[in-house]
Parts: sequence; structure tokens; C-alpha cells
Amino acid sequence: MTLNERLRRVWEIFSIYLPILLMGLLALGTWWLVRNAPKPIEQPQQREISHEPDYYMRDFSIKTFDATGRLQSEIQGETLKHFMDTDTLEIQKARMRSISPDGRVTLATANRALSNADGTEVQLFGDAVVTREEFRKTGTKSVPPMQFRGEFLHVWPNQERVKSHLPVTLTRGPDQFTGDAMDFDNYSQVLNMRGDVKGKMQPSRVTSTLTPRSNNRP
Repeated sequence: MTLNERLRRVWEIFSIYLPILLMGLLALGTWWLVRNAPKPIEQPQQREISHEPDYYMRDFSIKTFDATGRLQSEIQGETLKHFMDTDTLEIQKARMRSISPDGRVTLATANRALSNADGTEVQLFGDAVVTREEFRKTGTKSVPPMQFRGEFLHVWPNQERVKSHLPVTLTRGPDQFTGDAMDFDNYSQVLNMRGDVKGKMQPSRVTSTLTPRSNNRP
């Protein structure tokens, strides 16, 4: 067998196994790429927000104004804490003052207050007192002062509503009402008291337009 014939023989054998060799190299290269490819970046786990204050203030005073610059409300207290998870404010020794568009002043004090972010809902705890000062519109009779007192008062300033599931004393001018629970709506001028309800009114000096309702059912 000549040299050319040998080379031809080797080439024929090589050409038979060449596709298998190429496939093996391709599989090896693919395995290498998969093994050395960078791992996907793991998404950071979302941090759970705990009920911890994210900021606080001491001996503070916060005032809010409307678009015309009129004072709407003022909140004062010894300490204020803001909780991010509920977007609420907790105030110790709270003192609040709000002024309605027609000029009527409402004051509120409590050992502790819990308010939502915009102050439209406030809960007062411990020696809670809400007082609507005497008010007179031009050409009308004066509206006597009104005061709510109890260990807990739930107040919606914009809706002019006060509610409590605990005993409350309501004083309006010479009239006084007490009950184990109360719901007062100033817009409708309806007072709903439940439990052991007692009232003292002086007909000769009646200036109230309140409609008291007693409901002894729990």
C-alpha cells in the first residue's frame, strides 16, 4: 500500500468519526457555558415594616392653614411619634385646637391621642375633654358652649361627630346628660346615649336644639 493510499484510508476513517467528534465538542462547550454562566441576581426580600416609630418630636406645635392662609388647626403636646406601618400619630399630653370655616373654635385635651395622618379621625384616651366654645353668628342668637368629658372619646372633626363606648358626660349650657355610651352628630343635632342615661335640663332657659335619644339596649 502506497503512502497516498494510506493517507486516503486515514482520511476516510477520520471523516466517518468527525461528526461524532464535533457533536461531543459542542456538548462539552455547552456544559462549560452553563456551569460558568453567572447566577441570576436574587431579588432582595421585602423588608417587613414593624410597628416602630420612624420619627418623633418633643414639646412641639403643628399648625395647618387653608389656601387663603386661614388657621385651620393646631396640635401641641409633650411628645409625638409617627408610625409608618399605620401612618398614625401618637401624642402624649395632647392639646388640640381647630377652627371651622365659620369661625367656631373646638378644643380637645387628653393624656394620649391617636390620630390618622390628616387629622380627620382622632382617638382621645385618659381624661379626654372636647369643648366647642360659645359661638354667635351675626344677627342670630349665640350658641352655648358644649363639652364632652370621659376616659375615651372618638372624634371626627370634619364630620363634627363624637362617639364613645365608655361613660360620657355632655354639658351644653345649663343642660347636662350622662350615659354609659354616646354618639353625637352635630350636623343632624342628634344625641344618642345608651345604658344608664340621666339628664338635667332647665326648660326656662332652653337654648338647645339637640334631640336626645335614650337607648338602654347594649
